[in-house]
Formats: sequence, structure tokens, C-alpha cells
Amino acid sequence: MIHFPILRWGQEYKSLELAKVEHFLTGEPVAEVSQANPGIVARDLRKGAGRARDVLREIPCADLLAMVKKGGELFKSADLPLGDGVQTPDDFVRQQSATTGLPEHLCRMNMGKLEYVLTHLDDVLRSLTRRLDYDILTRGYGEEDGVMRSYQATTPVLGMVLPSNSPGVHSLWLPIIPLQIGLVLKPGPQEPWTPWRMAQAFFQAGVPREAIALYPGLGEVGAAVLNNSPRSLIFGGTATVEQYAANPGVQVHGPGFSKILIGDDVVDDWERYLDLMVESVAINSGRGCINCSGIWASRHTREIAEAVAARIGPIAPLPPDDPKAELAAFTVPGQAPAISADIDNALKEDGVEEVSARHQDGGRLVSMERCDYLRPTVVHCGSPDAAMAKKEYMYPFVTVVECPQDKMIRAIGTTLVATGLTGDPAFSRALLDARNIDRLNLGPVPTTRLNWLQPHEGNIVDFLFRPRAFQQAS
Repeated sequence: MIHFPILRWGQEYKSLELAKVEHFLTGEPVAEVSQANPGIVARDLRKGAGRARDVLREIPCADLLAMVKKGGELFKSADLPLGDGVQTPDDFVRQQSATTGLPEHLCRMNMGKLEYVLTHLDDVLRSLTRRLDYDILTRGYGEEDGVMRSYQATTPVLGMVLPSNSPGVHSLWLPIIPLQIGLVLKPGPQEPWTPWRMAQAFFQAGVPREAIALYPGLGEVGAAVLNNSPRSLIFGGTATVEQYAANPGVQVHGPGFSKILIGDDVVDDWERYLDLMVESVAINSGRGCINCSGIWASRHTREIAEAVAARIGPIAPLPPDDPKAELAAFTVPGQAPAISADIDNALKEDGVEEVSARHQDGGRLVSMERCDYLRPTVVHCGSPDAAMAKKEYMYPFVTVVECPQDKMIRAIGTTLVATGLTGDPAFSRALLDARNIDRLNLGPVPTTRLNWLQPHEGNIVDFLFRPRAFQQAS
């Protein structure tokens, strides 16, 4: 059986405590994973975090950038070490699908996305650093355009508590190594595959092993990573966001509540945007925080809901190796039934109707022996005050909400990505000024279509480096 060791600053370590990762359909063991404990994490960070940054600062940022770009090619196409043997790219796709429930072709799509980010990382970093000379980050100061600039790293390493839901989230930590900051990764229980393979690709491309640590384990291991890293990223639900909201050392990536807002000037032509709506809701099995969970308009909302439901409602579970599979399985026992029950409870509210049910045989919840599926769900809300209008779930789920345009921005609440379909200058200006919208698309751009030259959710460079005043005696 494949064994995932702990990586203690690049050195493999097999623990006495092992956890098996099983195939979501068959229950067959796919791998065993060494389990870290909080004591190991605390000890290793105390002794090795500074060393991780030191070994990276011995290598120019430009050289590290070339290494990780090479790592992107290896990640996608090379046979890389895993257990006592090697893992081919096809092995990676099958194994990741087997434990996460994501269809194989979507695993391959996310693999290509990560490779694309790495091969274009020089452009990404130029954008994130605003074309800052990398040597200034290495030295801590330097002159640029006749002005003395100084930046101080806020941490020697970045801690990451990673999820299992979508491999695409790993794109957020790919720029870290070229910034000469070490990586401390706590993988999701069902998704150790991407962090491990990426680390091996980086090592083969020349990145020092001492710069990366990988600690599989349960919740207390994630807490240890957060508690012992001056700067960390964590992914979670609303409760996680609230827990760390006041902690400046933790950047939280929670639910997106991403939305499409249709202006009064174009809503009568809503059919033009149906493909965009469907893509925003359903691509990548609706697992991303950038997937659309709300479509808001002042009129035609019932027609919009019906049209979207007719397109995505009939989608049914297919085997993970089927190239037409569009739904990911829920592999955590009880999770899908709990979500389905929560939806049923919210549907009791007046003015709330599940439109997609008419397009499905057998209902929303599809239960299997070892996993469950939820079929795409479209709900119409006659008012923005409906509790259902604020819901988001980890599958193709969307509410279509009827709301006057002049109340829309205030009523949508916090929104990671908003696509504003409008040519109205006043509404466009209001969207640009809306502080509850993080990432804004003006015009027909799906919520799921990212521009990698812009921050996904907070600029990671601003999180890891702080500008400060600096003078040097002549």
C-alpha cells in the first residue's frame, strides 16, 4: 500500500499512528498516511522555521522562480516519488479522484490549472509585487525609481491548513517559495496527493528540501500549524471565518457567497446570459468559493430559475472515470443528508420554491453504500429577506432572488466574487464602490473565470511583507 510519510523539513518520517485513506466507492484502502501530532509540529517550527527562510535567501528569487516553474512541468508530466515507488500523472488523477470523490476529468482539469499558474508565475508575481525588484525583498531595502523602499518579511514560513474539497485551492500557495518564505502544509484528510506531489516536483527542480514541511493529521495538527506559524492561511466554513476574523496573522478563506447581479437595463434580455449562469454555478461540481450561489434580479426571476434548473437539474451521478461526470461525491458520512435536510427545512419558508425538483427523477439526495451525491439544486426566492437567499453549499446549488436593483448591493451581504451584468453607469459605479464585494467582474464574465494576475482573495505578498520606513547613512 502507498505510504505518505510526514515531511519534517523535507525529511521523511513514518509515525506509529497511521490513517487509511479509502476509495470512496469501493472502500478499498488507497493509501496509509502517517499522522503528525501537535508536539512534532511545535518542535519542528521552533527549530526549523528560521532555517527554511535562510536556505531560500541563499538562492536569488529569480532562480527560485525558475525552479518552481520547472516544478510545474514536472508536476503535470513527470513520474515522481511516492511511497516505495513512483507516481505517474495518470496515477495521480485516479488516486486523487478515488479519495476526494471528484470525477477524474475534473482532477485532470485542476492539475492543468495548477501547472498553468506555475508556468506563468513570473507574470503573477510581477503583478502581486507591483513590479518590485525581488532583490529588495531579499535585502530588506533598496532604491527603486530614485526612492528608497524597505520591506520586512512578517514570517519565515507560511502555515497552510488545506481542505479536501477542491484541488484548485492549492494555487494560492504556489507563489510562496520564490518569495523566499518556507512552507508548512497541513493537507486535507482526503487530499494529501497535491501537496505531496507538488513538494516532490519542487525538490526535483532544485528547491531545498529544508524549505517545506508537510504534516498530515487531524484538527489539532491544523491548530498547531496556526499557533506556531506567525502567518497562516486556513480554509473553512462561516464558523472558521468568525473564529479568526480578529487575528491579523491568519488569512481565512471561507464561503464565497459569489453572485451574479443582473441590472434593470439588461434583465429583459436575460436569456443571453444563460450559459454564463450555468457555467458559474456548475463548473468543477460547484465546489469552489468562486462558484455562483446566488443570481439576483428585479424581475424575470422565475423564468431565470426555470431555465437554469432545466439545464443543470437533470445532471445525475456518473462513475468517476466517466468523462461526462459532472458531480463530485460527498465522502464524509452524513454530510450530504445533513445538507439536504437543511435545504428541506429552509424550503418551508413562504415565497421559497425548489424549481429543480421538477427536472429530477428520484429526488435531490442520491445515497450509495459508501458515499452520497446531491443533484444540482435551483431555488427561487421571492424576496431578499428569505433565509434561503443567504445559503451556500459545496455542490451546484443556487438561489435566484427577486430584489429591486436599488436594494441589491446592500441585501447581498458579503460576496467574494460578483459579476455585474449591466451597462448602466450609475449601477456600475455603485458596484465599484461596494465594500462588501471583494472581486468584481463588470460585464459577462463567469464568477469562476479568474485572472491569475490579480489577487484571488487578498494579496499574499501584502500578507507576508510589510513596508516600513528605512534610512541608511551615507
